Amino acid sequence: MRRSLIFDSTVRLVFDLAMVLSAYMLFAGHNQPGGGFVGGLVAGAAIALRFLMGDLRDVIGVVRFKPWTPLAVGLALAAGTSIWTVATGSEPLDHGAREFDVWGIGAVKVTTATVFDAGVYCIVVGLVLMILEAFADEIEPADDGEPGEVRR
Repeated sequence: MRRSLIFDSTVRLVFDLAMVLSAYMLFAGHNQPGGGFVGGLVAGAAIALRFLMGDLRDVIGVVRFKPWTPLAVGLALAAGTSIWTVATGSEPLDHGAREFDVWGIGAVKVTTATVFDAGVYCIVVGLVLMILEAFADEIEPADDGEPGEVRR
C-alpha cells in the first residue's frame, strides 16, 4: 500500500497541535466549556489520525503504554475523587480545592474537578486506544500471507 507524503506530513504536524489543544481543554475545562471528555476526544482523534497514517506500531511508538493502563488510571482518579470527598465528610463528587507552594512557580491551586477531569480524559484516551487495537487485530493479514483476508 502506498503512503501519501502529504497526509503523513500533515498528520505529524496536526498530531502535536491536537495534543497541546487537548491538554489545554483538559485544564481550562472546569471553568469553561471543555474538560476531560472533550480533551480526551481531541486526543483520541489525534491518535486515530496517527493510526490512519501508519498502523498500530506507529501509535504504540508514540503512546508507549498498553491501552488499558490509562483506562485503569482514569477510573482510579475518577472513583478516587468521589471516595476522597466522602471520606473527608463532604457530598460525593463535591468540589474542593487545595493550594500548594511550588518552588519556581509560586502558588498552584489544585481542584477535585481537575483531578476528576483528568480521570475522564484518561478513560476516553484508553478507550480509543483499545478500539484501535481491536481494529488492528481484525484487519491483519492471515498467516498464509493472503492480502485482504481477515484473521479470525
